[in-house]
Amino acid sequence: MTTPSFESYAKFFKTLSNETRFQIIKLLMKGPKSVMEISHSLNFEQSRVSHNLRRLECCGFINLKSKGKQRIYSIDQTHMKPIMLKIDKYMNKYSKRLKECHDMKK
Repeated sequence: MTTPSFESYAKFFKTLSNETRFQIIKLLMKGPKSVMEISHSLNFEQSRVSHNLRRLECCGFINLKSKGKQRIYSIDQTHMKPIMLKIDKYMNKYSKRLKECHDMKK
């Protein structure tokens, strides 16, 4: 097994740190949704949602199933859901501290 490159880690965190994609992920944590349902729930244009769903699917954050003509998206239950639950737990504990970090230099 090869060690993932820094670029792979960077792509993972960059994908997660985009606000639109993050909101889509948080919504899909509640259950599977179509593009229209996501667009309506987040008040985003369908093209914006579709563009970001492609990135999320490509990176393995979400899964896609076709149901007739409808495309249904869901969070990856095996890897991403546990990661997001851990991140939520971390954020609940450290969000105040993280707010104070913004003034720190590299």
